[in-house]
Amino acid sequence: QVQLVESGGGLVQPGGSLKLSCTASGSIFSGYDMGWYRQAPGKQRELVALITRGGSTDYADSVKGRFTISRDNAKNTVYLQMNTLKPEDTAIYYCHAIPGGYWGQGTQVTVSS
Repeated sequence: QVQLVESGGGLVQPGGSLKLSCTASGSIFSGYDMGWYRQAPGKQRELVALITRGGSTDYADSVKGRFTISRDNAKNTVYLQMNTLKPEDTAIYYCHAIPGGYWGQGTQVTVSS
């Protein structure tokens, strides 16, 4: 069993930056692939970025070059650094652990002037 808690969301102007954190508890964090997903109003939840247990990363085309996913296994935490934010990045961002299909409660990111 894994519990995930996201933090770091908020309101930011276009072009700004935010760093999201997701801290895990309840199991061996290093044994999981970790992903960040987002869901905008009226849209399906989509994968934003993924980092494997070995540290390999993958990104949605819409965020490549702007977002960076990283993990600190000693702190049981995965991060999402988001730069050059756009209004279309507005969504609830969720942390996800694989295997097991665990989800966090989400954190709201709003990009608006």
